[in-house]
Amino acid sequence: MKKVRYALVGFGGIAENRIAKEGFACDRTRFRPLPHAELVGAFDLNPARAAAAAVLGLKWYASLDEILTDAAVDAVFIATNNASHAQLAIAALKAGKHVIVEKPMATALADARKMARLARAKNLALAVDHMMVYSPWHLAARAALAKGRLGPVNDCCFHMEFAFGFTPSEAASWRCSKVEEMGGPIGDVASHCFYVAESLLRTRICAVAAVYYPKSMAIKAEDGALIRLRFADGTVGSVRAAFCEPRGGVAGTLTNLGFEVYGEKAVMRGYGTMFQLSGHPGEPIVPRVEIDDGRAVAPVRPSAIRNIYSAVIEAHAANVRVAGAKDQASADEAIRNLRLCAAAHRSARQGGAWIAIR
Repeated sequence: MKKVRYALVGFGGIAENRIAKEGFACDRTRFRPLPHAELVGAFDLNPARAAAAAVLGLKWYASLDEILTDAAVDAVFIATNNASHAQLAIAALKAGKHVIVEKPMATALADARKMARLARAKNLALAVDHMMVYSPWHLAARAALAKGRLGPVNDCCFHMEFAFGFTPSEAASWRCSKVEEMGGPIGDVASHCFYVAESLLRTRICAVAAVYYPKSMAIKAEDGALIRLRFADGTVGSVRAAFCEPRGGVAGTLTNLGFEVYGEKAVMRGYGTMFQLSGHPGEPIVPRVEIDDGRAVAPVRPSAIRNIYSAVIEAHAANVRVAGAKDQASADEAIRNLRLCAAAHRSARQGGAWIAIR
């Protein structure tokens, strides 16, 4: 069977460097071609981006319609601004194209549900780029937890805290100014913590309670939030997401993006795992996971390094290639993630009330 042929809609810096060069292995000096997927073209509203696409050997499309009417394109990867995700994904699905869409799936639950219904009705594969699930360190941590290396687990903490929004240009960005587009620490980064937590612990978050951090930044979005979690299996936990924490320099900032899982025998800690890193040579830090039993610290190492974006793409391509009904689990998880973000905001506006997630 031929490779699934993708076009990238939205060709900004992250799309070029993370999705195209790494995810689709367009940087042939660092990556081997994917076995089941290839990137054949790109489109962006800024025509000046065509030159960067040409360097990677990609066909440049003058419009979205050109992509959607091109029989040489099987699927699209949508990497535009958050507010346009649903509109573009729906257009692609209506045109019969399989879709990967950047997180968040949509900025409104009604739109996300419409996308999922349309994909099911047309039997098209719809996936959302929850790439941190595929972190080699998260997969290794998940396996260690499944083996019971910590003993019974009763608590966990996931955190993505850093400094963003202190300059006028950052404060004006969607991340700091447009909560309705999933800007702010809850929509932008706590969302990653939610799906990674459920994946690592293999259980669902059934309730959240949140409070916003005291206001100290001149941004429209919340500065940060502490979000308490209750899981279906009785475990409790928390998410700490913030744009107001300097955290020193690069090493302090990136290694702080991680997690702790607390068991009766030991604690597992992840450093730098809650980020866009895969463990390739040349990345600014090397992520790590450790198990500490109070007497010694043992590393938890991945069996292999695999690019997190490539993993998302290959999983989607496998779903495209499978005979019969397409698996829509990724879309369902993304809808759930939107509900968790909305519940955290609702709780914070209600003074930290517990909000059940069904």
